[in-house]
Amino acid sequence: MSRLDDFIDRMVSQRAILNHIRDHLDLPGDGPILEVGLGNGRTYSHLRQCFPDRRIVVFDREVAAHKSCLPDPEDTILGEIRETSRPFMTGQSPLVHSDIGTGYAEKDAAKAAWIADMVAGMLMPGGYAVSDLPLEHPGLVALPLPDGASPRRGYFYRRT
Repeated sequence: MSRLDDFIDRMVSQRAILNHIRDHLDLPGDGPILEVGLGNGRTYSHLRQCFPDRRIVVFDREVAAHKSCLPDPEDTILGEIRETSRPFMTGQSPLVHSDIGTGYAEKDAAKAAWIADMVAGMLMPGGYAVSDLPLEHPGLVALPLPDGASPRRGYFYRRT
């Protein structure tokens, strides 16, 4: 598969899972949605459209998003995500979207362990996680992917 096809597969999978949550599931509680990895801001833009009444807090090393996809400064947490996410590991988020994989299997395998702990710590019971990496954690239960999501490019979980 070309890198272009892989990128498209990842984006289509993210959209399919997020749209499934929006259309078929109720988010628990009223805590903020957390977006781990702002990147170009495409998924953040989609989250704003899907959940317009929710606060969305984003994490990244630096801002590189299109200016139309920038969160408010108070909702932008910059720095090393592994460190800056710790204050948000309070079990209050109904939805965490994480997309910070590198595309290098060995790097992503090491990264997935701490991402799983981070995501599980952020989510409230019954909350949902969407990730570009598989997350192994006893508090996260893998859910079936909705139509349109690729089993190798999108992962979907619920917090126990």
